[in-house]
Amino acid sequence: MDRFVSHFTNRLDAKGRVSIPGSFRAVLARDGFEGLYVHPSLSVEALDCGGHGLLREIDGLLNRFAAYSEERDLYSTALLGTSEILKTDTEGRVILTDQLKAQAGITDQVTFVGQGYKFQIWEPSKFQLHLAEAKSQMREMRKQLSTGSASAEQPKRQGARE
Repeated sequence: MDRFVSHFTNRLDAKGRVSIPGSFRAVLARDGFEGLYVHPSLSVEALDCGGHGLLREIDGLLNRFAAYSEERDLYSTALLGTSEILKTDTEGRVILTDQLKAQAGITDQVTFVGQGYKFQIWEPSKFQLHLAEAKSQMREMRKQLSTGSASAEQPKRQGARE
């Protein structure tokens, strides 16, 4: 599989290292990226991480804007200018810098969350709150889709009877 899926919680060791989950390391290895590309998320208090797949997504986003445009410069600064490339050791661990830990509110544990082309690193309790909110919003969206599709079909059925 070439996607980051599932979630895992790991402890930082005394030296500040954390093991990247094996399934995530396997995706990075197939991707051919040496190390781990990391930047603060634009929408939540977490870190976005990945390899070449994530960088391709960032390039695709940046290419929507004209070179030297204000929008491109803003996104470039936020996505590339605040990024770090972390080296993995032979056991698949990385050291999260103090700056990265501060941006995500991380202390002694992290939760890795797969999101397909990328994964996120969260402080575990913040991830649990985010997950609960995501599930709640998803249930609401499903209700709206169900209601919207039912009402959209209803006039067609009534029209067919006339």
